[in-house]
Amino acid sequence: MNQVILVGRLVTDPELTVLENGVKTTTVTIAVKRPFKSGENNEYETDFLRCILWSGIAEATVSYCKKGYTVGVKARLQQKNYMQEDKKVFSYPEIVVEQITFINKTKE
Repeated sequence: MNQVILVGRLVTDPELTVLENGVKTTTVTIAVKRPFKSGENNEYETDFLRCILWSGIAEATVSYCKKGYTVGVKARLQQKNYMQEDKKVFSYPEIVVEQITFINKTKE
C-alpha cells in the first residue's frame, strides 16, 4: 500500500501552472509539525514537505487556499529521477496529492 496522510499549513500561496498539453498543476509546500519536542530548546520541529497537485485538485487549492491555511492531504509517494549537470542521477520521492481537505481558512 502506498499512502501518505499529512496535515499542515501552506508555506506560500499556491499558484496554478498550465502545461503545454493543457494540464493544470500546482506545487505546494506544507509545514507539518512533528508530534514531539526535541533539541536543546525543547521545541517542536517542523518538516517542510513539497507536494504536487494535478487538474481539479490543483485548481480548487489555488482558488480556495492561501499561505497559512491548514490542509489535510491524502497522497502517494512516487520515485523521481533527476540527472545533474555532472551526469549523476539524483533520486528522490515526490508526494503526489490525490485528495485534499481544506481544514480552516484562518491563521492560528
